[in-house]
Amino acid sequence: VERWRTKRDELPYEVDGLVIKVDDFAQRAALGATSKFPRWAIAYKFPARQVTTHLRDLVPNVGRTGVITPVAELDPVELSGTTVARASVHNYDQVARLGLARGDRVLIEKAGEIIPQILAVTEKGPGPAFEAPTTCPSCGFPLAREEGRVALACGNRLACPAQRLASIEFFASRGQMNIDGLGEKVVAQLVETGLVGDVAAL
Repeated sequence: VERWRTKRDELPYEVDGLVIKVDDFAQRAALGATSKFPRWAIAYKFPARQVTTHLRDLVPNVGRTGVITPVAELDPVELSGTTVARASVHNYDQVARLGLARGDRVLIEKAGEIIPQILAVTEKGPGPAFEAPTTCPSCGFPLAREEGRVALACGNRLACPAQRLASIEFFASRGQMNIDGLGEKVVAQLVETGLVGDVAAL
C-alpha cells in the first residue's frame, strides 16, 4: 500500500485505491466468504487528493424540493483527473462554520473521489463574508427553515420556476420515467419557450 501510494502518480490513469487478494485458490476456499464479501480480498482507499484554489463566488441553487444549496464557484483547478470549477457547500450553516468570504483561498478534495467539497479556508481574501439569503433567488418567496432541519427552503412549491424546472428534469431522469432525449438542456428550452410548465404538460 505504501509503495503504490507513491507510485500511483506514475500510472497513465487515475486510481483511488487497491484491492488486495489471496492468490492461492485452496486458501480462498478455506477462508470462504460472508453473505456479501469474500474473506480473501480487501479494498483499501488512498486518502483523497487535496488542492487549494480561490473562491470566486457563492451562488444559491434551488433544488426540486425547494432546498437552497450554496454552490461555490472556484478558480478552475486540476483534481483527481478532472478540472474542478464548482463545489457544493451543503448548507449555510456550513458556510458560516468555514467562515467563507469572496476571494478566500480554500482547500478542496473530492468526497469519495467524486464530489468536490470545501474542507477549510487556508488564506483569507478581501471579503466580504457570505451571508444566507432571506428570499428565494428564483421567485423571491421568503425562505424558512423546516423544523429540525438545517437547510433553508422556498415554500412556494407550485409557483417557483426553479422548483418546477427541477421537478420536470427529475421526472424525465433515468431513475424515474427514463425519457430518452429529455435532459437538462431540452427541459430548460421547453420551459423557457412556455411549451411545458409542469410534469402534466409533458
